[in-house]
Amino acid sequence: MYKLFLIRRYLRKRLIAMFAILSVWLCVFMVIVVISVMGGFVNMVREHSRGLLSDLIVDNATLQGFPYYQEFIETMLVRMPDTVVAATPVIYNYGIMRITRIDYTKPVQVVGVRLGEYKAINAFGGSLYYDRHYPGTTDLKLQRQPFLGFTEKGTAVLPPEFEQAWSQYRTEHPEEDVSGQEGGLLEPFSGPGLFEAALDGPGFGGDERPGVVLGVDLFCDRAPSGEYIDGTPLGSELIVTVLPLTRKGTISGEGPIPLAMRYADRSRTRVYDIDKMCVYVDLDVLQNALGMEPKKTESGSVVPARTSQVLVKLAPGHDLGAAREKVTALWQEFAESRNVPAGSAEDRLMAGVTVETWEERQRAYIDAVEKEKALVTILFGIICVVAVFLIGCIFYMIVSNKTRDIGIIKSVGASSAGVASIFIGFGLAVGVVGSILGTVSSVLFVWKINEMQDLLIRLDPRLQVWSPSVYVFDRIPSTVDPTEVGIIVIAAIVASVVGALIPAILAGRVWPVEALRYE
Repeated sequence: MYKLFLIRRYLRKRLIAMFAILSVWLCVFMVIVVISVMGGFVNMVREHSRGLLSDLIVDNATLQGFPYYQEFIETMLVRMPDTVVAATPVIYNYGIMRITRIDYTKPVQVVGVRLGEYKAINAFGGSLYYDRHYPGTTDLKLQRQPFLGFTEKGTAVLPPEFEQAWSQYRTEHPEEDVSGQEGGLLEPFSGPGLFEAALDGPGFGGDERPGVVLGVDLFCDRAPSGEYIDGTPLGSELIVTVLPLTRKGTISGEGPIPLAMRYADRSRTRVYDIDKMCVYVDLDVLQNALGMEPKKTESGSVVPARTSQVLVKLAPGHDLGAAREKVTALWQEFAESRNVPAGSAEDRLMAGVTVETWEERQRAYIDAVEKEKALVTILFGIICVVAVFLIGCIFYMIVSNKTRDIGIIKSVGASSAGVASIFIGFGLAVGVVGSILGTVSSVLFVWKINEMQDLLIRLDPRLQVWSPSVYVFDRIPSTVDPTEVGIIVIAAIVASVVGALIPAILAGRVWPVEALRYE
C-alpha cells in the first residue's frame, strides 16, 4: 500500500516528474503524427491507384497501342467467366486543350474511354461532380449546351432532364442542405440569351459536339476554403488538339487534329497530378482522330483497331497474381492464333504486350513511399531514445534527493526489491500518463490537421504546409492505425520503465544506516 501512496505523491508533488511525463508525451505525439501521416500517404497511394486503374492492366507501354483488343476481351469473358467480370479498352495520348470562350490553353493528357464501362471497372464515376448532382446526365456522346429558362415569376428552370435528375438527387440525399438552390445547382448553366435562336424556356443550344470531362485542377481556381471555383458554363465549347501516330510510331501525314467538344463534367480524383493534366473523351472519337480505328487497305485487307490498354476487373476473392498468370497465358495463346505476319507492325505491337496487377503498376512508387515512412519513423524513434536517458537522469536525481526517505522506509522493514519497485512503478506511471496524453493529443491533431492547415492558409497563404503540386494529393493524409498506436504506446511505457530501472536498482541497494547518516 505504501508503494502506491509514494508513487502518487511523487507524481503530484515532484515538479521534476512533470518533465519526464512531458518527454514521453512529446515523443509519443511526434511518432504517432509522423507514422499516421506517412501511413495515410501510403494508404492513399494504394487506394487511389486501385480506384483509378483496375485489378489487371493489359498494356504494351507505347502510344501506338496494340490491335485485336476487342477480340481478346471477348475471349477472356468466354474462357474465364468465373475470374473476369468485365474489361474495357482505354487510349492514352497527349494534346492541347483550349477553352474557346476565354482562350485558355494548356497541354493535357487525353484519355479515351467508354464511359459506362470505365465507371464500372474502377472508381472514376465517384470523381464526377455534375454526374453526382444530376445522376445520369454526364455523357461523352454528341450533345448540345444546356441553358436556363425562367418562369413568369422569374424563377430559374433547368431543362427537364436536369430537373428530373436534380429531384432524384435531392430524394437520395435528403440530409443535404439545398436551400437557396431552387431549380438545381444553377451556377454551371448559361442563360437563354446565349444563342441567337434562344427558346423562351429552358433547353439546349449550339451545334452537337462530343462531350469531354476535364480534370478539376486543369481549369478551376481553388478558394482558400478549399472549394473549387468553376467559371466555365456546362456545355461550353473546347478544342482538344491531338497528334495522330502511325502503327510504326511516326507522326501521321494528317498533322494535328483539332476536335471541337463540349464541357460535360469535371473530375476530381483527388490525385493532383491526374486532375491537373487529364481530359476524358469518348474512345471512338479519340480512336478515329488518332488513326487507330480499323482501316481498309488498297488490297482489301483490314488493319485492326488499336488501343493503349485493356483494364480488367476480376471477380471478388481471386488472387491477383494467379489471375495475372492466367491472363498472360491466354494472351500468348490468343496472339499466336491471330497468325500475324512475323516482323509486321502488328506483330511488334502485340509482342510487347504485358499483363500487370495494379500493385505492380504502382510498385515503384508505393515502395518508395513505404521506405520513406520506415526511414522517418526510425529517425524519430532514435530521437525518442533520448527520453529514456532523460527519464533515467530525472529518476537518478529523485533517488539522490530521496535518500533519507529510502532509509526510513527500509528501516521499518521494506525490502530492497520493495524500494526498487516504487521507482519502477513510478516509471510505469510516468509512461502511462505520458502515453495517454500523447495519444489523445496526437489523434486529435491528425484528425484536424487539414482544418488547421486551412486556418493557416486563411491567415496567410504563405503558411501553407502541404502543397498539392508537390505532394500529389490535395489533402494531408489523416489515417490513424490503432495497431500502430498500440505498439507505440507499449514501446513508450516499456522505455519509461527501462529508464527508471537503473535508478530503482540503486535505490534498492541503499543501506538504511548510510542513508540516515548521509542526511
